[in-house]
Amino acid sequence: MPDRTATALHPGAWWLWALGLGTAATRTTNPLLLALLVAVSGYVVAARRPDAPWARSYGAFAKLALAVIGVRLLFAVFLGSPIPGTTVLLRLPEVPLPDWAQGIRLGGRVTAEGLVWALYDALRLAALLICVGAANALANPSRLLKSLPGALYETGVAVVVALTFAPNLIADVQRLRAARRLRGRPDRGVRGLLHVGLPVLEGALERSVALAAAMDSRGYGRTVQVPAAVRRTTTALTIAGLLGVCAGMYGLLTAAGGSYGAAVLVAGLGAAVAGLRLGGRRTPRTRYRPDRWDARAWLVAGSGAAVAALMSVAAVRLPGTLKPGVIPLVAPELPLWPAAACLLGLLPAFVTPPPNPPRSPQPPKSPEEPS
Repeated sequence: MPDRTATALHPGAWWLWALGLGTAATRTTNPLLLALLVAVSGYVVAARRPDAPWARSYGAFAKLALAVIGVRLLFAVFLGSPIPGTTVLLRLPEVPLPDWAQGIRLGGRVTAEGLVWALYDALRLAALLICVGAANALANPSRLLKSLPGALYETGVAVVVALTFAPNLIADVQRLRAARRLRGRPDRGVRGLLHVGLPVLEGALERSVALAAAMDSRGYGRTVQVPAAVRRTTTALTIAGLLGVCAGMYGLLTAAGGSYGAAVLVAGLGAAVAGLRLGGRRTPRTRYRPDRWDARAWLVAGSGAAVAALMSVAAVRLPGTLKPGVIPLVAPELPLWPAAACLLGLLPAFVTPPPNPPRSPQPPKSPEEPS
């Protein structure tokens, strides 16, 4: 039987691919392109999602995205929209507010332009959430923890535990509800919730105690002594790197900082990486069967980066198409080459191995062999 650790894709590649799609989603408000990005991520998840509790979180992220769209539209209806539309759909009773609350209204006119603008803005955030959900469904969090530098080990363990707690909790609830249905007992309502909640909490407590014992036996949180000069250098490089990353991102997002944003961002990333490598000396760790970053990982991460880069270029060259206006209210158009760029995100569905490869068929037994 093939070794799954040797054939599985590096989890960091899945996150880079998903972040690339999420970055592309932030560059447009065109609902056709956003729907295409969601469809691309959904197809890859359907083709390459393993059968594991942590891989079932994609549906939860999709429901969260729908909730975000609904809440954003409710805010636009009851709190108004900054878009001065002319097509009035309905008029709600308006609540008078004091002078210090200028710019905020409760009720009043609900226009089609304001609702469409709110829908476009909500779709962008929803697509970003679904892309993050795709990374959670495809990347094994425990294997991702092995790839983190030593300086981020404690933080990574906390994040991994938080990411795996909710899927395991959902799996426990589903298992207990199925068991109650088989016994002919109610599994809905307040009574069913009370009978299911106590075993779930008991299982979560037992899992927490077992996790704490396992972490303590593996030396979690123990550090080694390093010279004071190394500690000060690590702190200075990390703080300078984070400030450089913030300043560089601000420069890239503003028109005035376009000339220095990229250089400051690269310098900040370099300082942060150097600080993390020095900080890793305090936490000596060994890795059992480390994940390899092979050609498939480069293809997966590169496809996400290509989608993000091409959509960023399209946002500059085709601003009216990627961010359609709502005044006057017109139907959005689907640009051809940005849509083709989004389809590059389908590459992981064809270059990565299936999550559960079929076993090689066993030869049939001869009639003389005992069964």
